[in-house]
Amino acid sequence: METEFDYDFLKLEFEEKAEKFLESYRKNLSKIQTGRANPKILDLIKFDYYGEMTPVNQAANITIPEPMQILLKPFDLEATKLIVSAIKLSNLSISCVDEGDKIRLTFPSLTTQRRKEMVKSLSTFTEQAKIGIRSLRQDSNKKIKKANLPEDIEKEFLNDMQKETDKFTKKIDLIPLL
Repeated sequence: METEFDYDFLKLEFEEKAEKFLESYRKNLSKIQTGRANPKILDLIKFDYYGEMTPVNQAANITIPEPMQILLKPFDLEATKLIVSAIKLSNLSISCVDEGDKIRLTFPSLTTQRRKEMVKSLSTFTEQAKIGIRSLRQDSNKKIKKANLPEDIEKEFLNDMQKETDKFTKKIDLIPLL
């Protein structure tokens, strides 16, 4: 009975860590610029606001006036210059214009070269996520083998871990399609 409990814990731990890889993968995908204004790109940009690192999306109202633009209206006008400098330091290849009470971000149109870079970024992020899931499987398999279980139970657990790995790998493949 104790072996099943340990395995259930191991499987739960695997699933929790795999979900974290999926979440990280989703965040990485949101960073890819598709040629349209995507406010999620601002989620990761932070600036020093009264001694606290504050995300841009929490310090300004975000609107999309045109498909290729984002308009930020900072809640505190004194933060405008700080937000502009944080966006420029982020190396996002976005044109950033300070209009006094608001900030206009313009995304460049997609070129053939930029599309190739996007595809390359997507495949890199996808492979990193799959490698993370496979390394979780390897760690779990090592723990199963160290448990000195009967051969048939060990094989059953190893097969089950492979099924879990396949399930999360399929999820990774489906995320860009959503």
